[in-house]
Amino acid sequence: MLVNPKPSEAGQSTHDKVYRTLRARIMHGEILPGKSLTLRGVGKEFDVSMTPAREAMRRLVAEGALSMSLSGRVSTPELSNERLEELAAIRALLEVELASRALPRAHMALIDRLQSINSGITEQVVKQDGAGYIRANLEFHRTLYLRAQAPAMLAMAETVWLQIGPTMRALYSRMRRNEPPHNHRLIIAALKAGDEPGLRLAVRMDVTHGLRHLAT
Repeated sequence: MLVNPKPSEAGQSTHDKVYRTLRARIMHGEILPGKSLTLRGVGKEFDVSMTPAREAMRRLVAEGALSMSLSGRVSTPELSNERLEELAAIRALLEVELASRALPRAHMALIDRLQSINSGITEQVVKQDGAGYIRANLEFHRTLYLRAQAPAMLAMAETVWLQIGPTMRALYSRMRRNEPPHNHRLIIAALKAGDEPGLRLAVRMDVTHGLRHLAT
């Protein structure tokens, strides 16, 4: 016999759907920096009441994915140079450590998967799809870091990705990239060779170059 969800469960499911969809869009740069979001607009798009829209936006503000002005205006953040430098430093610390912890578990199936994802990044470059490029790029990093078996550290890294998603989309438009990241190939080569110093250097270069380019 099918059991209808309780009202509280249904409300939680609705709120979670709005939250997760908006979170993915922001992380992948589908929403540009400084873009305003309103409760009315979110509610209309997802066909939900104000309550789940408000709860989803509150969670995203708490994570730094959205910013709220003193007047109550909610928008994707426009990051200062100082903030970009800080986030680049955080990525260098977290992601280098995640990659280092993943290295002992980097079997050939993982390396093959990373090469396949990198080929997909090339396809996004050819299509000039900025959001698709960012999505595939983050998939490359997440796939590697999952092998670190450090979920708390990975969650922290994803919070940084969430904060910089819109800015990375702006960077993609500025750089007009025409090839996949060179450092990805260095990461894969270091994994194949079991070269931890080389892996740490390649990851550090990869996660800091773009943000520091923006801050100049």
